[in-house]
Amino acid sequence: MKKTIVIITTFLSLMFAAAQLFAQSELKEMPAGQRAKWQTERMTTSLKLDAVQTEKVGQINLKYAQKMDPVIQGAGSKMSRFKAFKSINNDKEAELKGVLTRQQFDQFQKQQQEMKDKLREQRH
Repeated sequence: MKKTIVIITTFLSLMFAAAQLFAQSELKEMPAGQRAKWQTERMTTSLKLDAVQTEKVGQINLKYAQKMDPVIQGAGSKMSRFKAFKSINNDKEAELKGVLTRQQFDQFQKQQQEMKDKLREQRH
C-alpha cells in the first residue's frame, strides 16, 4: 500500500512542499481529470508557463493521468506497477520536453528530484 502511494506521489512530479499538504490517500482516489488539473496549476505557477504552454501541458497531464489510472488501481505486483509507472512517466517527460523551454524543463526535473529525495527520507 505504501509503495503504491509513493508511486502515485512520484508520478505527480510537480508536487513540491505545498503538495505534501495533500494526504497521499486522497491523491490515490483523486480522478484523473482532477489530478491533471492540479498538476497543471502547479506547473503553471512554478514554471511560469504562458497561456499556450499551460494549454498544452494541461492536455499532456490529462493524457498521462488517464494512462496512470489502471496502474494506480491495478492489482499487479509492485514491480510490474512500478515498471508501468516509469514507462508512462518517461513518455510524459518526453512530451513535456517539447513544450517547455530548456530552463523550464531543467526546473521541472530539479523539482522532481527534490520530491523523490523527500519521499526517500520519509521512507527511512
